[in-house]
Order: sequence, then C-alpha cells, then structure tokens
Amino acid sequence: MPARKPAPTIHLRRLATELRRLRENAGLTREEVVERTGINNATLYRIEVARVRPQPRTLMTLLNTYGVADDEREEFTTLLKDAAKRGPLHALAARLPETYASYIEFETEACAVRNYESAFVPGLLQTADYARAVVQGVLPGARPDDVDDRVQARVRRQAVLNGDAPLRFWGIVDEAALRRPVGGAGVMRAQLRHLAEVARRPNVSLQVVPFGAGAHPGLPGSFVLMSFPEGVGSAVVYLDGQAGDMFLEEEADVSRYTLVFEHLRAAALDPADSARLIAEAADGT
Repeated sequence: MPARKPAPTIHLRRLATELRRLRENAGLTREEVVERTGINNATLYRIEVARVRPQPRTLMTLLNTYGVADDEREEFTTLLKDAAKRGPLHALAARLPETYASYIEFETEACAVRNYESAFVPGLLQTADYARAVVQGVLPGARPDDVDDRVQARVRRQAVLNGDAPLRFWGIVDEAALRRPVGGAGVMRAQLRHLAEVARRPNVSLQVVPFGAGAHPGLPGSFVLMSFPEGVGSAVVYLDGQAGDMFLEEEADVSRYTLVFEHLRAAALDPADSARLIAEAADGT
C-alpha cells in the first residue's frame, strides 16, 4: 500500500485560499487562467485546494495574472517558503486521517483555541487512558495500531499548552461530558482530577454548561475555533462529526461560531463554580 501524502500545512492551505481569492476577485475562471498562463488545469486546481505547493515561477505567473502589486507579493512568497515546513508531529500525523492531520498542523500554529465539547472532555485536556477509551468507543472497528496512533497524537498535541508561549485555551463542556464514565470509574475519576488540575493553569480557562441550563446553542454538536498570530492567517472553525471532519474558513462561518461560543460562555458556570462541579463529579465517580 503506497504511503499517504502528508496533510497540507496551514501555510499551504492559506496560500491556496489566497490564490483562489485573488483569482475570483480578478473575475477569472480557472479555464481563463489556464488559457492566459499555460498552467495545466489540473495543476491549477490542485494548487487551489492545497494538494500541491506551486513552484516559485508558477506563483509569480499567477500573481502577475491577478495584478498583484510588487509591494504586496512578500506575503505570498513567505507563505510559499513556509508551506514546506512541517510541524513537530508531522511524522505521526502522516499516519492519521488527512483532515485530522491538518487539524494537528493548524493547532500547532494557533495562538488561541476555543473549544466546545458536548460529549467528551476536550482532547487537549484528556489523559492517555481516557483518550484510549474514547477512541475505542467511537471507532470500534479501529485496528490496535490505529488506536495507538490516535492516542499518541492526542497526548503529544498537549505540548502546545506548555512552554514559554503556550497556547491560550478556553474550553466549555456540557455537564454530560463529566457524568459519562468513559473507560470505567477509575479512568473517569483520574480524568476529572486531571481536568481540575490543568484548569488551574494561567493559559487555560474551563467552564461547564450545567444540566440546569436546559437547551443551549451547543446541543447541535462540538466545534473548535482556532485563532492564529498575525501573518499566519485568519481564524478557522473545525467540526468533527459522523458526516466527516471539515474546516470552515469563510468569515460568516467564523462569526457565527464565535457568537455561539459567546452564548455558551454566558450559559455556562463561571470557572470557579465549574471547578467545584468538576470536583463534585470526581468525588461521585
């Protein structure tokens, strides 16, 4: 079985998105660009969906065609150079599903993450035993090696919460995630205690939406909002569901999920009361 091509980096995805936007703003179809430049139609398509990294001369040809001024080109050449860089988990990510591998690349580059979870503890806050129970429960047909890869990836991802410039993480979970005994009582108790401990970090905020809140905007499903440093790109939304994983990058989608997160913050207990509820759940497990 041939090795799968590594997932695109965030820089390559950003370059692809910007090139597609430039073409559309210029009022050109792909066919018209092909006619004007001689670039193969399949190649142009693959560039615009981040399947391939364009050659420097191809990038310059496209920027010329779209009328990009000389003083605006540095951003694109920087994105092209950075597109070849892989994150620290790229070797492991290459063995994971493509969209999840892309998510790991995005998360590594992010400066802030807002994560709402309706059924499970957020991945960045999971213990290894809890993560294994989640993967085995959600993917009952997964091979042992695949389970190991996913658990390893989930644990190694948590390095972004440490270091000199750690990720700013704001998690909101439904109380159901605290009450569901994933992996059994012992695993769940250890997970809840870990959750209480990590929530005390200065770069981590954690809130719980209690059962008493009734219906709330998070009931349709979990989501992740990722923000990036200036120059890396605008925020994206990541959705993980039965129909598959996907990224939403349109400004309207990001704004919509940002508003949902703000409503969830209002519906949730404050961090101090959330910590007390987590401790209560741990004692009752």
